[in-house]
Amino acid sequence: MRNSVTLEFMKREILITSDGSTTIHLPEWNEQYHSKHGAIQEAYHVFIRTGFDKVLEQKKETVSILEIGFGTGLNAFITFLETLETAVNVNYVGVEAYPIVAEEVEKLNYVSELKAVKQQADFDKMHSLSWEDSHCISDRFKFTKRKQFFEDISDENHFDLIYFDAFGAQNQPKLWTVAIFQKMYMALKKEGVLVTYSAKGSVRRAMQEVGFVVERLPGPPGKREMLRATKK
Repeated sequence: MRNSVTLEFMKREILITSDGSTTIHLPEWNEQYHSKHGAIQEAYHVFIRTGFDKVLEQKKETVSILEIGFGTGLNAFITFLETLETAVNVNYVGVEAYPIVAEEVEKLNYVSELKAVKQQADFDKMHSLSWEDSHCISDRFKFTKRKQFFEDISDENHFDLIYFDAFGAQNQPKLWTVAIFQKMYMALKKEGVLVTYSAKGSVRRAMQEVGFVVERLPGPPGKREMLRATKK
């Protein structure tokens, strides 16, 4: 969710959200990497139920996912857990300009909160594996981390699904512009889907301007609405 020249030097604190799961809090911005109303609840509602499950309706054998940005690894880990319950293969790319550090990873409680102790090593691996290289977390989950600014993304017709999880426009307005959503549109295949927790009118209009068909949908706890955009 990160992409600022100042973020690298900001103070970061571990915060317990309303569903008991952790997130990282930035006091200077008064913003979190995930919703303070429930990090895990938000991830499932916005990215899995509204995004991943929607793409599964297309009956693809393999789903390619781009995450903007990788952050704590929560969205990637939950998506990996979903592949343990389905027959779909996932190629997952997480983009992150400012990775969190090992000491912060150790304080995140997603494995225990998700009752996924058997997958602890897989979560740790997601954070420790080399950047820019493709890795197999399992037979069904291929995983790549790219240390990259979002504005430098240049993929074309490659992804079925985008998790757009950038910091809010109040702190990172340049990440919610027509220029960025044009890159997202180009990165998606036809019928590709982008989901985000945001429901701002300016965000919806920027998506529509580049060609997305945009739906307003019920949001996660603490949010009335969210957006899902489809490339037709």
